[in-house]
Formats: sequence, C-alpha cells, structure tokens
Amino acid sequence: MFKSLNSPEHDRLRAWLKSCRERQNMTMRELAEKLDTPHSFVGKTEQGERRLDVVEYVRYCKALGVDPAEGLSEIGSGSRANK
Repeated sequence: MFKSLNSPEHDRLRAWLKSCRERQNMTMRELAEKLDTPHSFVGKTEQGERRLDVVEYVRYCKALGVDPAEGLSEIGSGSRANK
C-alpha cells in the first residue's frame, strides 16, 4: 500500500497547516498548548515526521480556527493538476 507521509499531497497539507499557524503569529508551543500535546507533536507534524489521523486533523484545524475542508481542498487541487 502507498504511504502518504512523503507524498506531494501530504506535503501540501503540512505547508497549509504551517502557514495557517504562522498567519496567526502562533508559535508551535502555543498551538501545542491549545492541543494539549507536547510541542514536539506540532514540530514533527510540520516537519513531516508524523502524520495526523482524521480526528487529530480536525482538532488541529479547530485549534487553528480553520475549516478542515479547506485543507482537504489543498490536497485535491494539486492532485487534479497532476492528472
């Protein structure tokens, strides 16, 4: 089975999550506090060392105050362009 951790779609999603955090001038530590996780969770997620499951993704988006569907459209927009 294909591993998504290093896929172009995963890279786009990570970049989108990071840019959402940075646009709010939120540090990784501040986001980790909102998520009630160690700051390494956010760092590993943004660096591509860790993948979010669906529930974690939704919670991550809520902590950032963004719509999870917007991030999913980031994945879809790139994959359609490659076809």
